[in-house]
Amino acid sequence: MAGRNPKAQTVRNMMLAMAAVIPVAFVSYVFIPHDENKDPVRTVDYRVELDTARRAAPYPVAAPAGLGGDWRATSVSYKAGGKEGSVWHLGFLDPDTEYVAVEQSDGPPGAFIDDASQRAVKTPKTQRVGDATWRQYEGGKYNALVREEKGVTTVVTGTASHERLMQMAAALKAEKGAVKGAGNG
Repeated sequence: MAGRNPKAQTVRNMMLAMAAVIPVAFVSYVFIPHDENKDPVRTVDYRVELDTARRAAPYPVAAPAGLGGDWRATSVSYKAGGKEGSVWHLGFLDPDTEYVAVEQSDGPPGAFIDDASQRAVKTPKTQRVGDATWRQYEGGKYNALVREEKGVTTVVTGTASHERLMQMAAALKAEKGAVKGAGNG
């Protein structure tokens, strides 16, 4: 035992281990199917979360109605009573695979708009969409349309074009859900 070098033994063991692992990894890569053209974006069904948020939120929760099937919902959440108030989020990829999100909160609008729009800057421009007037924000990462109403701020934001943001804003329907069991008595 006195003639063996422990460092040489460690290097030898490491080389033997790599000789066993590398062929297994190569065979796994070659024979396990993988589609490099497959879209990595996962689409979500947001109906349950929307119904829940509409029952729980202290404001009418907005979601699009009538958008084409080429709009894909990718994220949804509702958080009640945080530092930014009760916050609704619904994210989409538009037909051009750009991001569009609907964000709502009953908290203080300043910080919420700043966060939702990725610090986009308020412009003097407004846009009339249906019966509502939206304020335009422009930013380095996201642009946004913002509507402030009594009790709720709605932000349509993302990397999509101004036209796509307007399309989303025009499709929004804000509703307050009925509490189950209410009125029975």
